[in-house]
Amino acid sequence: MSKCSWAFSHQLEEHYHDTQWGVPVHEDRLLFEILILEGAQAGLSWLTVLKKREAYCKAFDNFDVHKVAAYSEEKQRHLLSNPGIIRNKLKIRSTITNAQAFIAIQAQYGSFDAYIWSFVNAKTIDNAWRKMHEIPTSSAESELMSKSLKKAGFKFVGPTSCYAYMQAVGMVNDHLLSCPRYYAV
Repeated sequence: MSKCSWAFSHQLEEHYHDTQWGVPVHEDRLLFEILILEGAQAGLSWLTVLKKREAYCKAFDNFDVHKVAAYSEEKQRHLLSNPGIIRNKLKIRSTITNAQAFIAIQAQYGSFDAYIWSFVNAKTIDNAWRKMHEIPTSSAESELMSKSLKKAGFKFVGPTSCYAYMQAVGMVNDHLLSCPRYYAV
């Protein structure tokens, strides 16, 4: 058995593949963190985000959604000067907007977890891919999720970003059948 081929490009990606990618996440703080990191990744490589993840946690108060939702214009300017994160004004502003929308979803559904996992009926979709090129970049579920998130006020949540999010938080198991992690998550 061999791991998914993308896991061999860098040690950070291999560690992420081996310990986090595809593992079901039900804790709202971590769901928020990954949502923000997926949005930050738009147009960039996931490795870029992984290299900056620690700095993101520090810069964004360990993704405390209530603190992030209350960030001032001054805090946003400070973030724009932080070389440890991706200094894109729209992405930084979307983090605050997304925090506010996240809190509204929590209030409506009791938790973001209950809301987000409803797109897969609270159960991981176990795909059965044999080759990397078979893995889609979106799905019917990610399309619905994207529309719902956008309607709720979220930014940087297109169908492709939503599918990557679903993979990251274990809503879909897209490890290849030949990968030992396929059977471990």
